[in-house]
Amino acid sequence: MLYLDHAATSPVRTEVLSAMAPYLTGVFGNPSSHHTAGEAAANALEDARARVAGVLGMRTGDVVFTGGGTEANNLAVKGIVLAGLQAGRRHLVVSPIEHESILESASYLERFHGVIVTRLPVDETGRIAPTDLSAALRDDTALISIGHANNEIGTVQDAAALSAVAHAAGALLHLDAVQSAGWLPLRGLGADAVSLAGHKLGAPKGTGALVVRGRVPLEPLLHGGGQERGRRSGTENVAGAVALATALELAEADREAAAARIGAATTAFITRVLDRVEEAALTGHPVHRLPGTASFTFAGVSGESVLLELERRGVISSSGSACAAGRDEPSHVLLACAVAPEIAQTSVRFTFGREALPDDAPDRLAALVADAVRAARA
Repeated sequence: MLYLDHAATSPVRTEVLSAMAPYLTGVFGNPSSHHTAGEAAANALEDARARVAGVLGMRTGDVVFTGGGTEANNLAVKGIVLAGLQAGRRHLVVSPIEHESILESASYLERFHGVIVTRLPVDETGRIAPTDLSAALRDDTALISIGHANNEIGTVQDAAALSAVAHAAGALLHLDAVQSAGWLPLRGLGADAVSLAGHKLGAPKGTGALVVRGRVPLEPLLHGGGQERGRRSGTENVAGAVALATALELAEADREAAAARIGAATTAFITRVLDRVEEAALTGHPVHRLPGTASFTFAGVSGESVLLELERRGVISSSGSACAAGRDEPSHVLLACAVAPEIAQTSVRFTFGREALPDDAPDRLAALVADAVRAARA
C-alpha cells in the first residue's frame, strides 16, 4: 500500500518511540509529586517544554501541553476570547475554511457568550486578503484565528502580513499550525498563539500543544489542580510531551530539505494528473501551498468512488478532512472557495509524508489516478 493521507495522520517515528519509552516505564512518576520519582518526570516535562519553545522561537513558559490539535485550537479560541470579554473585547474573526475545531469553538462563543463572529471571505484559492482582514477589525476585536495552512487544500496564508494587520489594530492572532509544522518555518510570523498536533509530525495521537505568549490572557477550559501554570489542569502526559518535542525537532532539522524534495515530487504529480485526467482540476493555491498536498476535483465522478478504485490499486488517500469523514455534505472549504456543491463532492486529496520517493513516483502515481478515475466513471 502507498499511504498518501499524511494530513490525516502519520506513523510514529522510531526515534520518537525510543525517546518516550523511558517515561512510560522507569520514569513514570507524576510530575506534580514532590519526591524523586516526581521530580524526574517534572524535569523531563520542562525539558520537552523548552525544546518545543525553541523550535518556535518563543519562551519555555509559553508552552501549554494539550491532548492534541483540537484541544489546542479550543483553548486558543475560547480561552483568549473568554479572557478578552473581561476587558470588553467581544469580537472574533475567523475564516470559513478553518478546521472544525476553530469553527465550532467560534459558534459556541457566539451562541452562549454573545461573542460577535466575523467570518472573512477567501478567494477561489483559499487565501485571505490582508485588506479584508483590516476592514473587518473593530475596536473590540479580541482575536483573529486562522489556519496557517489548510488541511484540505493545502493553501498557505501570508501569516506575517495578517499578523501585522492584527497588531496594528491592537488585536491578537492565533495560528493553527497543525498542518504547517515541520513543513514551513514557524519563527518570525508574529503569532500570539500557535497550535500543534503531534500525530502529524510522527508522535502518537493525543499529543499536542498551544504555544501562547505569556502576556496573552488565557481562560482555562479544564479546571482542577492548576497544572500547566494554571492554564490546563490535569496530570501531564510526560511521555507525550517528550514525544511531541522529539518529533518537532526531528521535523525541523530536515524541514527545508524535505520540503524541497517532496514539493518537487508533488508538483510533478499535479502536472501529470492535470495532463492525463479529463476534467481534473487542482483546488487550493497553485504556488502558496504545502509541499506535500495535492487536492483535485474530478467532475462527473464521485470522489468516494475514486477513493475505492485507488485503494484497489494500492493507494490510500482521502476526500478531505478526516474530522469530517462520513458526512454526505460537500466540503465547507471547497464551498467557501466558490466550488459548486456537485463538483466539491468529487474531491480527492493526496498528502505525502517525508519518506523518499522513487524518481518515477509522480508518473506512476498519476497513471494510477487516471486509471482509477476511468474505472469510477465506467
